[in-house]
Amino acid sequence: MTSKQRAYLKGLAMNMDPIFQIGKNSLTPEITAAVQEALEARELIKISVLQNCMDDPKELAAIVSERTRSQVVQVIGKKIVLYKEGKDEKKKIVLPG
Repeated sequence: MTSKQRAYLKGLAMNMDPIFQIGKNSLTPEITAAVQEALEARELIKISVLQNCMDDPKELAAIVSERTRSQVVQVIGKKIVLYKEGKDEKKKIVLPG
């Protein structure tokens, strides 16, 4: 992913609300599966890491992206933005460059 593409995705993600929250149980298989499904449907998602989660958001982002074969767009504070190219041509986010 180029820096231009990453910047474009960051811009899209700015107005999004987090659709998942990672809490004190950290990353469960259920959350990983749900994130996988959401990425298939939306391509770009935002995840919120709650205060009671003791894990580092950057580490969580790396683990989730590895398990879901997605890309980490950014991690700001306790917010994670992930992107995975979808298969549905009609819903596809067209990246610049």
